[in-house]
Amino acid sequence: MADGPPHHVVTVDPIEQVDRGPAMRRARWVVIVVAVLLALGAARTLINRYTNAHALERQVSAQTSRYVNTTAPKPAKANRELTLPGTLQGYVESPIYARTSGYVLRWYKDIGAHVDKGEVLALLDTPEVDQELNQAQAARNQAAARRALAQTSLTRWQNLRQKDAVSQQELDERTSAANQSQADLAAAEANVRRLQELQGFRRVVAPFAGVVTKRNVDVGALVNAGNAGANRELFTLAQTDPLRIYLYVPQAYSQQVKVGQDVAVTLAELPGQTFHGTIARASGAIDAATRTMQVEVQLPNKEGRLLPGAYVQVAIKGKTTGADVDTNADASASTAFIVPTNTLLFRKEGPRIAIAQNGRVDLRPVTIGRDYGRTVEIVSGLKATDALILNPADSIEQGEAVTIVAPAPASVPAASAPHAS
Repeated sequence: MADGPPHHVVTVDPIEQVDRGPAMRRARWVVIVVAVLLALGAARTLINRYTNAHALERQVSAQTSRYVNTTAPKPAKANRELTLPGTLQGYVESPIYARTSGYVLRWYKDIGAHVDKGEVLALLDTPEVDQELNQAQAARNQAAARRALAQTSLTRWQNLRQKDAVSQQELDERTSAANQSQADLAAAEANVRRLQELQGFRRVVAPFAGVVTKRNVDVGALVNAGNAGANRELFTLAQTDPLRIYLYVPQAYSQQVKVGQDVAVTLAELPGQTFHGTIARASGAIDAATRTMQVEVQLPNKEGRLLPGAYVQVAIKGKTTGADVDTNADASASTAFIVPTNTLLFRKEGPRIAIAQNGRVDLRPVTIGRDYGRTVEIVSGLKATDALILNPADSIEQGEAVTIVAPAPASVPAASAPHAS
């Protein structure tokens, strides 16, 4: 048997082998628990990140989207009645000025007086004109005397010329002197007539029948001839039957206004009463500055109930045309709508209305018709199904995201408690 190094045999104690088994199992469970906890932590982190990202996206979306209230357009009336404001005026209105200078001796008519044509309104004292007339009459008498002397001399020289006692040159000189004296007399007589007529203007008379609406003079007041400078009218006279009203019809309605058409006139001071007039004439042209056409309305006023200067509303009834209403559709398809004025936007490109469509803003160009104050008529550019944005911001832009806010339900007022009897 060969010799070699000794071999060591390791032996394991059975008790030690039995004690290491539970330790390994506990270690495995610890590893599993730690792994599960790490997985849960990672999952929680991912979920928090996802939730925060979606919350941030919702917040950004909420901040970039406008919340708006909307309303629907209402179809305009099919009869297309046009109501315009106006001011009553006398058919003839004229200020009365003095034609000659002087002092007011007396006045005969006061405000509200009805006068006839040619009736005296006031009498002036004109001492300067009277003296000028006397001087002119004296100058006329002098001219008449010179003419008589020149005519007598001419007759004598004509007789002498027939006897060849004077030359033809001398006769021509006498003839020229007689003609000049005749012209001087004619000029003097014309001056006398001028001053006589000027003196006749001391009686201030009414140029037409009407009502005195103003009196600006009193006894002793100094008046000057004409209306230049600081001179003011002595009286103002107005013919109150018929009356006239000047209207300015927008271009969009100028085609429905015709001469001879009946109009209805109302006053706030006379509720429930309507006065009928007639369109007397129209200018037949559109003013480029205002885009309106001037129309004159005549209104009978035999009873004198209407006063010049009063503010009135004039209604002109027009006929519906194919351009106004589509005959193949119902009233909701009318091209003319009534909308609140707080839906309008005025941009440099023209009037616009902001419409909420598929969550976006559509700035629609429109044509404005009549203005009713709180509402306005839109002649073209809208549809019955449009959702009009109320009170749009000036900064609103085309295609901007919007969110329509549902209107809050109207609150029902609580019934009042019954009173104890």
